[in-house]
Amino acid sequence: MKLYYAPGACSLSPHIVAREGGLSVDLSRVTFDGAKRTTAEGEDFFVVNPKGGYVPTLRLDDGEVLTEGVAIVQYFADQAPSKNLMPKHGTKEYYRELEWLTFISSEIHKGFSPLFNPALSENDKTAVVDKLKKRFTYLDGALTGKEYLLGDTFSIADAYCYTILRWSPRGSIKIAEYPNLSAFVDRMEAREAVHTALTEEGLEPLIKN
Repeated sequence: MKLYYAPGACSLSPHIVAREGGLSVDLSRVTFDGAKRTTAEGEDFFVVNPKGGYVPTLRLDDGEVLTEGVAIVQYFADQAPSKNLMPKHGTKEYYRELEWLTFISSEIHKGFSPLFNPALSENDKTAVVDKLKKRFTYLDGALTGKEYLLGDTFSIADAYCYTILRWSPRGSIKIAEYPNLSAFVDRMEAREAVHTALTEEGLEPLIKN
């Protein structure tokens, strides 16, 4: 399998999950140059992912392409069942996992999207950040007394959550002001798979202050 990624983008989430699962996944860095996007192999990335040329994108061993980060992390979890990266299908915890993946995707991941627009006005930026801070407050409360989103066990939702929390400096949001989130970040960065993924992408730990 080959995972197409950009350093620090949302593709870090499946990258972490792949390393947690001990899966044999090759990496292909996608370079963004204006409207042009090129893979490490020199391919036009819009041909690989015609949906919009965005990462993450996964090329399977049979040549098919799978897109959308939430789908890819679930696929990876299913390829490493002994790692228990996702609760058993049909259990209450399974649906809680889906609930977290959906919340992170729709309320936090997409909540950051406007901040990547250089034309965003300061007034609009303030409104976006204020909404994100409310979501961070909710997350901080949800982690009270827990190591991970589902309790004491790491799951794919934690990889996704950590990945998006890394974008907090873009909104000048200080993770250190959220004690449970801050502890969660420390816990994630202490995991070997997270350290490996960060190193492979040339990334540093999150600066929380």
